Amino acid sequence: MAGNTGDKVRSDCWVSVTLNDHGGPRVHLTSKVSSIYGESIHALFSEVLEFYGISDAEVTIMDSGALPHVLAARLEAAIRKVSNTRKAFLLPEIGRKVLPAPGDRFRMSRLYLPGNNPAMMINAGIHEPDGIILDLEDSVAPDRKDEARILVRNALRNVDFYGAERMVRINQLPLGLEDAAVVAPHGADLLLIPKCEEAWQVQKVEEVVRATMDSEGIKREILYMPIIESALGVENAFKIATASKNVVAMAIGLEDFTADLGVARTQQGTESFYARTRIVNACKAAGIQPIDSVYSDVANMEGLLENVKASAALGFEGMGCIHPGQIRVIHEGFKPSATDIEKALEITAAYKEVREKGLGVVSLGSKMIDAPVVKRAEQILLLAKKFKLLATDRS
Repeated sequence: MAGNTGDKVRSDCWVSVTLNDHGGPRVHLTSKVSSIYGESIHALFSEVLEFYGISDAEVTIMDSGALPHVLAARLEAAIRKVSNTRKAFLLPEIGRKVLPAPGDRFRMSRLYLPGNNPAMMINAGIHEPDGIILDLEDSVAPDRKDEARILVRNALRNVDFYGAERMVRINQLPLGLEDAAVVAPHGADLLLIPKCEEAWQVQKVEEVVRATMDSEGIKREILYMPIIESALGVENAFKIATASKNVVAMAIGLEDFTADLGVARTQQGTESFYARTRIVNACKAAGIQPIDSVYSDVANMEGLLENVKASAALGFEGMGCIHPGQIRVIHEGFKPSATDIEKALEITAAYKEVREKGLGVVSLGSKMIDAPVVKRAEQILLLAKKFKLLATDRS
C-alpha cells in the first residue's frame, strides 16, 4: 500500500497492490471524478503495470483528485513494496523556466513543503518564494521515506514552480545519500544537507551526486546548502562553507541547535547570537550566502518582521518559511529602504566617475569609499531592482 486517503485528503490517492498468479491485472477505482478521468486513470495504471511487467495483480485505487504524476508515484511505491524492483517509471518532464546563474540568485525566502503531501506542492509557486524546498527529512515519517522520495522525484519533473529554485532537503546521512541519488537527475537545483557537522558530509553527497549524474549522462551542476544544527557544526562552519565550489549558501537550524545547547529558543535570540554571527562570518569569508533559520510562530507576523530585520542587520541574506503567509513579510524585512537606495546610487555614481577619470581613490563627502563598500552598494541596487524600487534610468 502507498499514499493517503480520508475525508481531509486532496490531490492524493491511496493505492494497494496484491500480486497473484491468475486473472490480472484487475484495477478497482473509487473516485469522485471517475466519470471524467476514470478512463485516463485506468490507462495510466495499465501503462505503469506493463512497464513493471506485472500481469497478475489486484490493484485498488482510492482517488482524491490526484494528478498523473502523483498517481504514478503512488503505484510505483506500492509495486516496490511487493517486488524487488528499483526501476523508475517517469512521465515526460514539463518545460522549466531558466534560472539566473547560481551566484546571481536571491534566496531571501525558501518555503518548506512536506515531501509526502502533493496537495501543498501543486500551487506553491504562486506565492513567489525564491526557493521551494521539497522536504524528505523531518516532515516525513520514517516508514514513508521511499514513498516521499518517489513523489518528490515526480514533482520535480512534473510540477510548475513558477521560476522558484527547486530545492530538496535530503535526510541526514547516510540515508540522505539515497535521496540525493534519486532526486538529483530529475530537476533538483539545490540540495539542503541537514545536521551538517563536517566538511566530508558535503563532499560525500557531492561524490554520490556526481557519480549518479555521470551515469545518466547529465552535465548540469547541482548546488548545495548545508544546514548547521549543532555546536560542532558551528565550530566547523568555515570548513563546511568551503567544502565544495558548489556550496552557494549555508543555513542555521535554530530548533535543533538550541536543543543541542540544552536551552530554549527565544524571540530575542541571545542564546543563538554567537552561532548566528559565526555562520554569517564563515559565509562572508567563503563568498556564499548566509541563511537564517525558520520562524516557527506562523501566527505572529509582527514578531516575524522583527526577527527578519534583526537577521538582516546581522548580515543574513534570507531565511526559511514554514507557511506561505510568511513570504511577503520576509521579503518586506529584507527590502532596502529608500535611504539605502539613494546612498547606494551616490556610491556607485561616485565610483563610476573616478573610474572614468582614471583616479584610484573614491570619496563621497568626507568619507573614503573602498571596494567592499561599492560591492555592498551594488547588492542593494540589485535588491531594489528585484522589488521594482528603482527606475531603470537610475540604475
